[in-house]
Amino acid sequence: MDTLLRTDPTPTDPTLDDQSPIDTGPARRSTTAAAVLRATLDHGPVARSTVAQLTGLSAGAVSRQLADLRASGLVRERPALGARRSIGRPHVPVDIDTRRHVVAGIHIAVGHATFALMDLRGRVLAEHRAPFPTSDAAAALDGIADDMSAFLATQARRPLALGVATGGWVDPGSGVVVRHTPLSWSDVPVGQVLARRLGLRVLVEGHARALARAEQLIGAQRQRARRSMVQLFVGNVVDAAFATCGDVHAGPGASAGDVSHLPVGGDAACACGRTGCFEAEVSSRVLAERAVADGRLAAPHVPDALAALERGEPWALRLFRSRSRAVGRAVALLLDVINPEVLVVTDSATARRPELLADLHEEVARRSHVCADPAGTVVAGSFGTGALAVAAGSVVLSDLFARPLDLPART
Repeated sequence: MDTLLRTDPTPTDPTLDDQSPIDTGPARRSTTAAAVLRATLDHGPVARSTVAQLTGLSAGAVSRQLADLRASGLVRERPALGARRSIGRPHVPVDIDTRRHVVAGIHIAVGHATFALMDLRGRVLAEHRAPFPTSDAAAALDGIADDMSAFLATQARRPLALGVATGGWVDPGSGVVVRHTPLSWSDVPVGQVLARRLGLRVLVEGHARALARAEQLIGAQRQRARRSMVQLFVGNVVDAAFATCGDVHAGPGASAGDVSHLPVGGDAACACGRTGCFEAEVSSRVLAERAVADGRLAAPHVPDALAALERGEPWALRLFRSRSRAVGRAVALLLDVINPEVLVVTDSATARRPELLADLHEEVARRSHVCADPAGTVVAGSFGTGALAVAAGSVVLSDLFARPLDLPART
């Protein structure tokens, strides 16, 4: 699950040369099937000959892979476009089949969960949000399982699998949330519990890595993201994901991506005993608490602060502009260390007010030693206010597109 299909293969890649006698077993077939499926996702409806050119596979290899993918309900033939101008077999384009299979997702945030159903192109077909108690992990998962069961009961299609995304330290190999500080969760077997309750295959991932894979798979900057990227998530928790050559880095124990203690300045006290730590300065709950202290909100309710931002209330604009500048200071540090082709910021505030990125870009321009084009390098996430649902569903989609021939074993 930790490895997404690498950047688009080329005809010079020996592992994809249909005439090569080397590695003709299941692993190679899985790799070529993934390449064909990805090319269809990127360019469909697309002619088989074009898929062959994009992947470097022979026409015969492409036809064989498409036959298998079609039998599994992953691709389908589409009506040919335009009139036929030559004699011979018509060129029937192929596309991702969005009619048969769907995937489900749950994003677990602080105090609420987002439930989603997505098609194989990553489009959210249905979405629901419900609160849950955070004081006890077992009680929270019971409530989440009940709500997800009720949500799925209203849908016409049963999902292939369920993806779960959340913040903090997540081990996708075991399906365990190792540590989620705002929820006070430690070593919670989320995957095991939900699989038992819902009767589905469950994949669990940190939401920054899940969003990185979503950007690589279906995002607006997917070609750049497949080469090198940093995905930064800013919400009640703050974390990041790093990717190069299509691989999203998890590190030993899947603990990579904790940027919560990057020094960004300020006087907010952090649980680590210091001040000026990234998450302590910019988390959504901290901003809501500041709004209460300033007499702007009656209670530290983040949706109320975001609603005020959407209405353009001056105090909310000032509050979130200040956050964008603090995020910009952290972004400058990440750019100087990683130097990615693109850095994607997923933030509920910039999703509502894209102009807040200007403050972030200004801070990057002032502080980064390597980034010559902040506006071109640092971009908003592709999925707007629907990012949480997409993150969860993409945990399954990224696995499916990396290993499509495993579909019969999944269902």
